Amino acid sequence: MTTYSLRPQPEGVVPETAMVMAAGLGKRMRPLTATRPKPLVDVAGKPLIDHVFDRLRTAGVRRAIVNVHYFGDQLEAHLRARVKDIDLLISDERKQLMETGGGIVQARELIGDKPFVCVNSDNLWVDGPADAIRQLAAQWDDERMDALLLVVPLARAYGHGGNGDFKVDPFGRITERRKPGRMAPFVYTGVQILSPRVIRDWPEGPFSTNLFWTRAMEEGRLWAVVHQGLWFDIGTPPAIAAAEAVLAEM
Repeated sequence: MTTYSLRPQPEGVVPETAMVMAAGLGKRMRPLTATRPKPLVDVAGKPLIDHVFDRLRTAGVRRAIVNVHYFGDQLEAHLRARVKDIDLLISDERKQLMETGGGIVQARELIGDKPFVCVNSDNLWVDGPADAIRQLAAQWDDERMDALLLVVPLARAYGHGGNGDFKVDPFGRITERRKPGRMAPFVYTGVQILSPRVIRDWPEGPFSTNLFWTRAMEEGRLWAVVHQGLWFDIGTPPAIAAAEAVLAEM
């Protein structure tokens, strides 16, 4: 197992590295994903993953690690053709899909020893008064936090069919995950800052980032920032049209 001697991330400084989670199968997005990976599905005139890279550029991220599996060759070719201003690294999961937690573990040597941004490539957000990634960076406290999640109130989670994910106290600490059969007021947006400290004691094979979150929450080190802009859960083909209709009115 790899251990790190961490160099603290200065408060307010955007991490130089992002991990973009792009290896999923996109089953709910079929038939659009029958011939392409979900990150290459177009929304509002360009692929989902291009929207993500637009946000990374704006925030000042310098390097991005992208994990690939489903139609991995197609996705990698797209990225190498389009991404010229951010250093691009590929974490190859073509042989085995590792899920979100396993994907982070597999990319740990590429991630390095500083806090990093972690972004899902299958949702879409519009910044509010402040850049969302910069907002996370401004709130990051390396002494108190192992994970800082961007969340949105359930009532403002466009296209989200679930019942929420977390409860957050008035200070921003995540105190509880949604219990079965209940609702929770906040939804995880797929954007977060993580410390490499979370990458420890992992199981063999694929697993979810939930393992890292649960541990951080139990230790009082799982925190949240509430997104002030728009956020869309792009999970199914109908969600694309719904999101585009809202964006067209802006």
